[in-house]
Amino acid sequence: MDIDWKAEIEAAARRIAPHLLRTPVLRHDTLCAQPLELKLEQMQHTGSFKVRGAFNTLLSREVPEAGLVAASGGNHGAAVAHAARALGHWARIYVPELAGAAKIALIRSLGADLVVVPGAYGDALAAALEYEAETGAMQIHAYDAPGTVAGQGTVFREWEAQGLEADTVLVAVGGGGLIAGAMAWFDGRRKVVAVEPERAPTLARALEQGPETEVEVSGIAANALGARRIGRICHDLARAQGVKSVLVSDAAILAAQKTLWQAARQLVEPAGAAALAAVLSGAYRPAPGERLAVLVCGANMTPDIARNIVRA
Repeated sequence: MDIDWKAEIEAAARRIAPHLLRTPVLRHDTLCAQPLELKLEQMQHTGSFKVRGAFNTLLSREVPEAGLVAASGGNHGAAVAHAARALGHWARIYVPELAGAAKIALIRSLGADLVVVPGAYGDALAAALEYEAETGAMQIHAYDAPGTVAGQGTVFREWEAQGLEADTVLVAVGGGGLIAGAMAWFDGRRKVVAVEPERAPTLARALEQGPETEVEVSGIAANALGARRIGRICHDLARAQGVKSVLVSDAAILAAQKTLWQAARQLVEPAGAAALAAVLSGAYRPAPGERLAVLVCGANMTPDIARNIVRA
């Protein structure tokens, strides 16, 4: 795919700026054995970075009378619903049952026509594609579309404008739209490390076995990092740039959630803590002197998980 990613991300940043929050950066000295830079993107509208890609897509394409359709594990659906309402469009969102009560309630509160389907993200995507074919609605893909990737890339453009100093940036991976945005923006200028749950190693398996590889997904972060197949844009950028994936356990993700709350008073969903888990657990071991940055990317969790973290 021959795309001038820097130009696309610059254009996306101008396009979506009126609709976004400029999320803060935290430099923390005590989360682990070395200083870390954290980008707190879980403080974005709807609790995740996903609104960037949603707004960029809607503002760069003509929306048909049939409106919009999207499949989501939860956060993308909320982002599309939010962007659609802000711009005056009708949207239907398909989510799997495992999206969880909190994300389902959030999407409903944003006014979208919500359909909950049995199974996982892949089942929701199949239903959304069928609806698109039947109605002519515009599909807003959660991760494998240039407009989505360029929108997510604005996170990293913004971060550099805020003074990012790190040599290495760790990013959680589900379908790959966010880390594709990182790779597209940095283009080798900084090291990008993919972090995936052990029970959803989608990019890791695709890099080993090919881009069409599908994996079974489960675990505490599956409602956000649960794509069974990696996006082709992500795969091709990772292959070209030599990006590697490190895997973290559910226990490590839960420990990172607790650390973020106890040390920094940041309450995040499992997917939002996954990248930090790689550092805290030792799944990623930096070289001497290597400066690290971690993207914290999602805030939408069920109340019972939130209570358990706060009580810990």
